[in-house]
Amino acid sequence: MRSVIESLLALIPWILSMYLLYWLEVSGTWTMETQHRDKMSLLILLIGMGLSFLVYSLFARRTRGRVSPRC
Repeated sequence: MRSVIESLLALIPWILSMYLLYWLEVSGTWTMETQHRDKMSLLILLIGMGLSFLVYSLFARRTRGRVSPRC
């Protein structure tokens, strides 16, 4: 159960980055004429995915430290 919760927590940055893109579109902040919109979208998603990977890696490292080594 703990690993499921940790996995869901690791996805939060990625989900927030997707929501940010959705909010920018719905609120009218971004229009089709916004310059470099595609590059900014890619950067926002890459940051969200990178942070998710970092959080997941930290959880995995912490979990791996608990496992007793095999002799």
